[in-house]
Amino acid sequence: MSNFLDFLNTASLDELTLIPGISRSLAANVIAARPFDFVEDCLHVNGMGKNLLGRAQSYFETAMNNSSNRAVVPVPEDSVPVQASIEEKPSFWSRFKDAFENFLRSFLRLLVTVGVIIGIGVVLYYGLPYINEKFMAPVEQNTAQIDKLESEISTLQAQTTEMDSRVGALEKSVEAQTTSLDQLKGMQNTLEEKLVDNNNQALLELKHEIMITRALDMLGRARLYLAQSNFGSAKQDVQSARDLLVELQTETKDPLLDMAIERLDLTLGNLPAFPVVAAGDLEIAWQLLMTGEAPPPVTPQILSTFTPIPQTTGTSTP
Repeated sequence: MSNFLDFLNTASLDELTLIPGISRSLAANVIAARPFDFVEDCLHVNGMGKNLLGRAQSYFETAMNNSSNRAVVPVPEDSVPVQASIEEKPSFWSRFKDAFENFLRSFLRLLVTVGVIIGIGVVLYYGLPYINEKFMAPVEQNTAQIDKLESEISTLQAQTTEMDSRVGALEKSVEAQTTSLDQLKGMQNTLEEKLVDNNNQALLELKHEIMITRALDMLGRARLYLAQSNFGSAKQDVQSARDLLVELQTETKDPLLDMAIERLDLTLGNLPAFPVVAAGDLEIAWQLLMTGEAPPPVTPQILSTFTPIPQTTGTSTP
């Protein structure tokens, strides 16, 4: 074989497989692709690369050099082939040392592995409760508090809606009471004009009924104002109703009116500092005017000093 190209074109399957990296299947592919015009054509064979082709060329050149050396140096016919290098058999202590070193390396790797596993176990044993205490538990508590707050907010919203409806109803009731009071006042003024011209007993009794009705409407509106915590307006209506009852008492001399006026004085004395006590006295005065019956014997005491406003001459206004 004069050159590498001739080697590629003529080498047998066994010769090609002697090259490191070339398998029998790759050698068969090379043989099937021959002949090659250039060495580079061998790169088109499936599985052949530049590195493997360079390795084959180096193998070829080495083989050629070895063949040339054997041709130059004559070998005596009676010479016995001698092994170029005799491998010295390792001693017992050398083998023992290697085995002991392998054992130490394996034992150290085992210790490291066990240490890593123990470390992971310790981290999980102590770390998970810490994480749960510092992170998971607060998150769960915050979630529970948020749910509770959302429930309370929903309840408050429902209560607010209910209160809005009640306030709306109270406002409508106040408007109705105000309209009724305006009508009753007009009727009373008309009767007073008629009584000036004709002092009729029936007209006088009708006037008294209208005055009682006006006082009840004023007290009813005062109760609505108390429900709205509008203590100023409630006190004005109680004062107007008291003045109207005082005027009526001067004409009728009814003892129940004296008792109702006394209760209204207590109501005025407890507003606005003690609205609950004032509401109780107002309720008793209301029952007196509605039923004409005396209140129960136990009565709340006046919690603040009140001086009744003297009645002015003429028709009282709400």
